[in-house]
Amino acid sequence: MVVAELSDGVSRGRGECVPYARYGESVASVTAQINAMRPQLESGLDRRGLQTAMPPGAARNAIDCAFWDLEAKRSGRPVHELAGLLAPHALTTAYTISLAAPADMAKAAEKCASRAVLKVKLGAEGDAARIAAVRAAAPHSMLIVDANEGWSESTVRQFCGLRQSRCCPDRTAAGRRKRSDAGANAAAHCRLRR
Repeated sequence: MVVAELSDGVSRGRGECVPYARYGESVASVTAQINAMRPQLESGLDRRGLQTAMPPGAARNAIDCAFWDLEAKRSGRPVHELAGLLAPHALTTAYTISLAAPADMAKAAEKCASRAVLKVKLGAEGDAARIAAVRAAAPHSMLIVDANEGWSESTVRQFCGLRQSRCCPDRTAAGRRKRSDAGANAAAHCRLRR
């Protein structure tokens, strides 16, 4: 994690980000990008100008969040008001079960079986046994299958053919190779209902 801080001498805004190697980012590269913006920031670059001064990515996100936080502290208003949004409220979120051996995934699912939604990481040989083990350990949770581009289109069709499943467009191995062909991007996220 990388933290960016902005200060006006009275208030301090803080933003953070997680560099993703899949996008060519590292802690070192993101830190360097943030530090490279110091002269522009010291010369008065603001949040709106930042959007064109830096490409999208973790570094811009951290600085952008620091700007929002600083503006909120200066004004005494929460960020959602500054952004013209409704106040945040509680939402049901998915708890992730990491890819592992079926027995280990079942143990992890059993510990959180009271949660409404579990996201199950798949994408390797033996996925059918994994999902069966998780389903047995958490029979009342909705399962979201996340194959992280690890499934072929035929695997997606196999899992989406399950009773009480609904698949959503996402990334498959084929989609990763040819992102522009939306038709080839069969779903790699399936929601498996109780």
